[in-house]
Amino acid sequence: MPVRGIERVRANYRRTVQKIARPVSEGAVYAVLSQGRAMADTMTPIDTSNLINSGYAPQITVARGKVTGTVGYTASYAFAVHEASGTLKGQSRLSGRGDYWDPNAQPRFLVEGFDQLKSSVPAILKAYYRAG
Repeated sequence: MPVRGIERVRANYRRTVQKIARPVSEGAVYAVLSQGRAMADTMTPIDTSNLINSGYAPQITVARGKVTGTVGYTASYAFAVHEASGTLKGQSRLSGRGDYWDPNAQPRFLVEGFDQLKSSVPAILKAYYRAG
C-alpha cells in the first residue's frame, strides 16, 4: 500500500529545517551573545567609559550550515584591560577618578560574563527554537 502525502511531509520538513538553520538559529545566537555581553558590561572596569562604550553588537556569520558570532570591545586597550590581573583593585587611580577596578569590575570580564550566563543558555535556546 503506497504512503499518501509523503511529498507534503518532505516539503514541510525541508521548510522547517531551513527555518531552523537560518533565521531561528541566527536569532538564538544573537540572543546568547547580546546577553553574555550585557553580563560582561556589568564587570567591565570604567574610568572614562571609553572601554564600555566601545562594545559592539553581536556580529553573526553563517557559513557551511553553521551560525557563529562575536562580541567584544573595539577600544585599543580592551585586550590589555581584559587580561590584566586586577591587582590594583581598590587602589586610587592616579587621575583621581575613583579606584582601579570598580567594586563590580573583574579581570577577564568578557569571559566571566559568558561564564555567568552559561547555565541560562539552554533555556534561551529552548525559547528560540520553540517559538521558531
